[in-house]
Order: sequence, then structure tokens, then C-alpha cells
Amino acid sequence: MATITADAVRDLRERTGAGMMDCKRALTETDGDVDKAIALLRERGLAAAARKAGREAREGLVGSYIHTGGRVGVLIEVNCETDFVARTDQFQKLVRDLAMQVAGLSPLYVEPDRIPADALEAKKAELLADESVMKKPEHIRGQIVEGQLKKWYAQVTLYEQPFRDEERTVRDLINDRIATIGENIRVRRFTRYALGEEL
Repeated sequence: MATITADAVRDLRERTGAGMMDCKRALTETDGDVDKAIALLRERGLAAAARKAGREAREGLVGSYIHTGGRVGVLIEVNCETDFVARTDQFQKLVRDLAMQVAGLSPLYVEPDRIPADALEAKKAELLADESVMKKPEHIRGQIVEGQLKKWYAQVTLYEQPFRDEERTVRDLINDRIATIGENIRVRRFTRYALGEEL
């Protein structure tokens, strides 16, 4: 059994944002393996996020971000359960990070289930009509279209986009924050403005 040092616990806490005791337990359970401890904390965070998903989130913040030079601006509403959490630095940083994400990658929708049905059907029809898909056997065309839709979601929906240059998605980031903050967190809506955009 590996000896768990305070430095190892502190390092894991800085990397994951999880509580000190949660980090110590994770390191103990994984015999000091940091990568396994991170995976264990993420699993537990996803379970916690799933439990909190049904809880109502009506408090929160409307955040803004104006990119240097004033050519791109974002307004975003991020909800949580209590105004106490909305005032914390951790929540405010999350709102700013999400606003910067919208400014940089310009998603059109919050998450896939909020894409209007007509837009989704039009994209499916476009993908099905593609020449490379039409050349494939008919029984696998649906699977190909579904795979291409997932790639499209990563471009047009905030939750499915990779967060900055990390491997995790914005959904993973939000689930991590739900686990560390202890409240349900939802992006309700956002608007992105770009100078000279078509009106």
C-alpha cells in the first residue's frame, strides 16, 4: 500500500478541483496512482451530476465577454440552484470560461436536444444525400449519418464542443463543476455578437 502524502493530495485537488478528503480517498483506493484517482473522481462526479440533474436551477448569473478589440461579444445565462453559489469565484469563473468558449467557437445551440427539429431533419437529409453516403450499402447509411451527426454536434452545440484545447467536452467541464460545487448547473441560453455579421 502506497503512502499518501499531503503534497499528492494537494496536487490532485489542484488538478481536479475536488475536495481534499475526496482526493485522499481516491488516492487511497487507487494505491496512489494519480491517473486512476482522476478517473475515479470523474466517475463519481458524473454520478453526482446525474443525481443532481433533476433539481431545479433558477439562480445563477448572466455573464458577458467582449473579446479584445471589441469585435466579438457574448452574453450567457448560466443557472445554479442558489444565489450563494452564484456569488462564488468558482461559479463566476465557470461563467466567464463558458462565455469565452462561445466567443471562440461560436456554437449555435446549447446542446443537441435543443436543436430545432426542422434544422436537425434538414441536416440529416443533407448528410443522407451526400454522394459518399449514397455509395454505401443501404443498411449502413443510417449508422454513417448518425456518426456524422455526432461530429456536427461537436461543431454546433456548446455542450459537445471540446473545452479549449483539452480533450474533455464542455459537458464534462460542467459535470466536474457540479460535482465540486454540489449544485445542478445548466447553461440556459447565450447570444454571440460579431461585428459586421449579417443582420
